[in-house]
Amino acid sequence: MTETSFPTPVAPSDALLDVRHLKKYFPIRGGVLSRVVTNVKAVDDVSFSIRRGEVVGLVGESGSGKTTVGRTILRLGEPTSGVIDFDGADISKLSKPAMRRYRKRMQIVFQDPYASLNPREKIRTVLGHALAVHNIGTSADREDRIVAMLEQVGLSGDYLDRFPHEFSGGQRQRIGIARALAVEPDFIVADEPVSALDVSIQAQVVNLLEDLKDKFSLTMLFIAHDLAVVEHISDRVIVMYLGRIMEIAPTRTLYRNPNHPYTKALLSAVPNPDITARKDRIILKGDIPSPINPPSGCVFRTRCPIAIADCAKVVPVPVEVSPAHFSACIRTAPQPAYGQLAAQDMP
Repeated sequence: MTETSFPTPVAPSDALLDVRHLKKYFPIRGGVLSRVVTNVKAVDDVSFSIRRGEVVGLVGESGSGKTTVGRTILRLGEPTSGVIDFDGADISKLSKPAMRRYRKRMQIVFQDPYASLNPREKIRTVLGHALAVHNIGTSADREDRIVAMLEQVGLSGDYLDRFPHEFSGGQRQRIGIARALAVEPDFIVADEPVSALDVSIQAQVVNLLEDLKDKFSLTMLFIAHDLAVVEHISDRVIVMYLGRIMEIAPTRTLYRNPNHPYTKALLSAVPNPDITARKDRIILKGDIPSPINPPSGCVFRTRCPIAIADCAKVVPVPVEVSPAHFSACIRTAPQPAYGQLAAQDMP
């Protein structure tokens, strides 16, 4: 079988998280007996690693599988197949009781800061639950820990007896971050943590996450669809489309020299503060296809502005186009068997 998973420049000894051939299919049932008739291929053979202390951005359109990747890594959804190696242990098939020892080390910051908080509980209780579940501290000193955590995220300890509806969106997200950090995790999945916030507040929350990452030596998977936000906080960036990875590169490399046509289209839509700088917008035609019946060959080919006939026949193999920069495209990163494409076929 042709190897279509992305290699990684991360040495095994440096990797906190190593995901290999991860798949997550959602069955669709039908008929009188409710048998599985087909599957939604939300994540289809995804591989990547994250080194300790690194922030990796995961970007793509809605429906690309970003959130499913994050939730499956944390075992909030069961993987269909693949390996999730966390700090040297494969957690992909652990039972729920066995996973409990890893829950403390792996936390999530949710997209919606209001829906992720119980509206009937005061902040004292919301944050106290996290400590109690993991048996952190004694009941006597937990309140001191809660106050200290609120102060770490820029909130006052005087807020302990308020309910979630008494806070702004940005403050609620800070509470969500405090809850994730209260158990002193090693790894955080930040699932579009600023997409529900006003633009004026987004930068504050991103800066807060960046400061906390340095202060607590956190490793983070930062999921977003806004490439301008990802550029600010990430060390490397993964670009996903329809359940597959299109490109992986160090942040500076990706933004200065994108290789895959999908990445180029995404970056062309990022606003440029320099109004004198010319940027040709790449408009993708049509909508993202259904993950129930993805296109053959390269899943991006139905919307790709440079697709050719061979794109329907071959699932592209990731090619290293520059150091630590991998792309899966037979046009811009020609495959060994397809490297002889006619010059007139190239853009």
